[in-house]
Amino acid sequence: MNLLITGGAGFIGSNLIYYIVEKYPDYKIINLDNLTYAGNLKNLKNLENNSNYKFIKGDINDYDLVDKIIKENNIDTIIHLAAESHVDKSITGPDQFITTNIVGTHNLLKLALANNKIRFHHVSTDEVFGSLGEGDPKFTEESAYDPRSPYSASKASSDHLVRSYYHTFDLPITISNCSNNYGPYQHKEKMMPLFIDKLLKSEQVPIYGDGRNIRDWLYVTDHCRAIDLIVHQGKIGETYLVGGDSEMRNINIAKLLADKLGHSANMIKLVKDRPGHDWRYAIDASKIKKELGWEPQINFEQGITKTIKWYKSNL
Repeated sequence: MNLLITGGAGFIGSNLIYYIVEKYPDYKIINLDNLTYAGNLKNLKNLENNSNYKFIKGDINDYDLVDKIIKENNIDTIIHLAAESHVDKSITGPDQFITTNIVGTHNLLKLALANNKIRFHHVSTDEVFGSLGEGDPKFTEESAYDPRSPYSASKASSDHLVRSYYHTFDLPITISNCSNNYGPYQHKEKMMPLFIDKLLKSEQVPIYGDGRNIRDWLYVTDHCRAIDLIVHQGKIGETYLVGGDSEMRNINIAKLLADKLGHSANMIKLVKDRPGHDWRYAIDASKIKKELGWEPQINFEQGITKTIKWYKSNL
């Protein structure tokens, strides 16, 4: 394959590129990233001399640039990861989320269509489905969309655009909606690295509200394996939900991290809840397990141990 990966200098993108380079050494990878605050080329410094990998700084909204990249590199597959993804930032400044997540995705879809209908995989989030109650069934591919923040609304919009290009123009697309990822290379604004960083500095960690909100956690390399399977074996036009089977309350994660880093629960500080804070996310990944044979290989205990070890060496 000749792959264009957007947002490849970010958290999931960096991990995905390393995964592909190791598993498919003959694939050519173009990493297009605008290097906003969340993109970090240091993540990929080990690939600087790899002849099958190339980084290009640029905006997914730059039609001429992306068109040139596609043509010059005979791109046959786009894996679209580039996105503004921090909910808090979408509350204080939603404009960039609309520009990148909606307009940028549409620009890529237009280019994929114009260049002989390039295979297009779109990476999205479980947040498009809104918030679950304590005893509600998990999200499935049939769940209704109910986004509740500018971030999740922008991702929901991009999902709908991707599907529309399949139904209207026969563009060969797939979509994956994943639960909260964690692991190496994640920006410190996110919960796991933020908490680990603060605890390593013996600083208190902030928890929104009473900390009882629930998230499903997916180790990032398990997500990369899922993307790999969907790109190579997924049914065109289909959506696959990817979850880690690891529902945890935020307060319990904070306590676990504090314990593993030698602190007591006194290091946890409850702070004012954020607006529109979703109560619970949970994914039923039965479809990808049944159809593609995917299973998460790293449980939460293993994943958190690996994550702490990495951040101890790299923060």
